[in-house]
Amino acid sequence: MLLTQGSGLESFVQFLTVLILFCIVLGITYVTTRYIAGFQKLKQEGGNIVVMETCKVAPNKYIQIVKLGETYVAVAICKDTMTKLAELSGDELAFSGSQGNGIPSFIEVLEKAKMIKQKK
Repeated sequence: MLLTQGSGLESFVQFLTVLILFCIVLGITYVTTRYIAGFQKLKQEGGNIVVMETCKVAPNKYIQIVKLGETYVAVAICKDTMTKLAELSGDELAFSGSQGNGIPSFIEVLEKAKMIKQKK
């Protein structure tokens, strides 16, 4: 069907058909991804374990501050192991305005990009 010679109108109709099918598949993929992401977010929100901050020390080696209930714990995470370093009180910690996982929020990144653009 695709390899046969046809008129320009037939080729255009085939192109539109493929384009519409591609958009439908893309839409289904988007909706499915949003649904699964929302489901995972709801699953994590109600928990008592929250990663507050992460610092990469070396390849595949991290130090994380984790909130377990009302207790803060510093842990070292390697490829195959996880080691408790210390328990911390909330008074000893100072968190920046970024999200708890150590990744800045989109608004912070956007503001930083605006500042860089204004300097130019």
